[in-house]
Amino acid sequence: MGEHVIKLPDVGEGVAEAELVEWHVKVGDLVREDSILAAVMTDKATVEIPSPVDGEVIWLGARIGDTVPIGSAIVRLRVAGEGNAITVLGSEKLEAAPKVAAVEPAISPASSAPEPKLAKEPKAAAAPKAPSRPAISGAPRARGEKPLASPAVRLRAQEAGIDLRQVPGSGPAGRITHEDIEGFLTRGPQSAGRVTGLVTNTDVEDIKVVGLRRKIGQKMALSKSRIPHITYVEEIDVTSLEDLRAALNKEKRADRPKLTLLPFLIRAMVKAIADQPGMNAIFDDEAGIIHRHGGIHIGIAAQTPGGLVVPVVKHAEARDLWDCAAEVNRLADAAKAGTATREELTGSTITITSLGAMGGVATTPVINHPEVAIIGVNKMTVRPVWDGSQFIPRKMMNLSSSFDHRVVDGWDAAVFIQRIKALLETPAMIFVET
Repeated sequence: MGEHVIKLPDVGEGVAEAELVEWHVKVGDLVREDSILAAVMTDKATVEIPSPVDGEVIWLGARIGDTVPIGSAIVRLRVAGEGNAITVLGSEKLEAAPKVAAVEPAISPASSAPEPKLAKEPKAAAAPKAPSRPAISGAPRARGEKPLASPAVRLRAQEAGIDLRQVPGSGPAGRITHEDIEGFLTRGPQSAGRVTGLVTNTDVEDIKVVGLRRKIGQKMALSKSRIPHITYVEEIDVTSLEDLRAALNKEKRADRPKLTLLPFLIRAMVKAIADQPGMNAIFDDEAGIIHRHGGIHIGIAAQTPGGLVVPVVKHAEARDLWDCAAEVNRLADAAKAGTATREELTGSTITITSLGAMGGVATTPVINHPEVAIIGVNKMTVRPVWDGSQFIPRKMMNLSSSFDHRVVDGWDAAVFIQRIKALLETPAMIFVET
């Protein structure tokens, strides 16, 4: 028998390290060639690591959430034959990849050295054992512990309307006796009246922040720490837009996607950016340079089972309404399925964020660093609006948008949103070429 050492391979794109986000095996597991051992993440791309050989897992070289350098040993397998680890003068080296092996820890055969073990995750603190005669104000047993009592005692408690979980037991192993029931009753109606079946919950669950959730947190912290935000909220009357959208969907061809609000907003943003190109920019604050882009690449913040991702509609300036709708649908499906590529998740120059029906009245969106603007869509509601002579029902929606106040003045932010407002409230103007 020999050992085979599996290293973290080059996952491409010039990255030097990756975060371990999932183990598919544990020590002692038997694996086949091409079985998935682990998953690592770089930026927002997740890569699975397969086993190149059959064998038994005897060592795991990292814990969930660890950042692992490319080329580091991550798994050791006991295999038939010699494997790829050999002993030389009491130490070990790898037959393959000698450059990496020179900086790795020695890898010893299982027979000559104890197996290295991962640091154990801290165990949850055990629930304190209840004293034999606890105060009646709290549950005398750990959460979920079943009280011990004979059938006769249980019947007596049921007839008296007593929750046995609240009764301290004086018998062996905390067994509840008839005397315990009588004692519980004699403490008075005030004590007995508090027996509701509700118990306190002192559980604390520790959840390590790893993978996409950690990257989201890092990105949000970077945005808020580096960018002084200014948020501008404006009310939009989308009644005419909704009428137009319904009419276009009713008459659309079978090969065209159903229109939502987003394609109209994308086209309105394209026209507004033509008047204020400074909104479609990336600010390199370390170099003191604003990169103003000609191509409009609109990120669409999307909630997925794994967390928030931002697929990008590339070159929105070259897409018509239907093309925008089709691309939004395609990217949303890929993001939710976890198949979106790195290319599809990077390169945005301005972002839209929307919570749909959960959008609230107003929000304070966090800018997608290093962009300078984000447009936030709030939920649509029907409200009475005064038209000068009477109140009439109108479909209203707020845009809550944030801007980098280092490079966008409040006046310019207001002009930009007012231009989008005018286009959405008179949607025919979206289609007029100027």
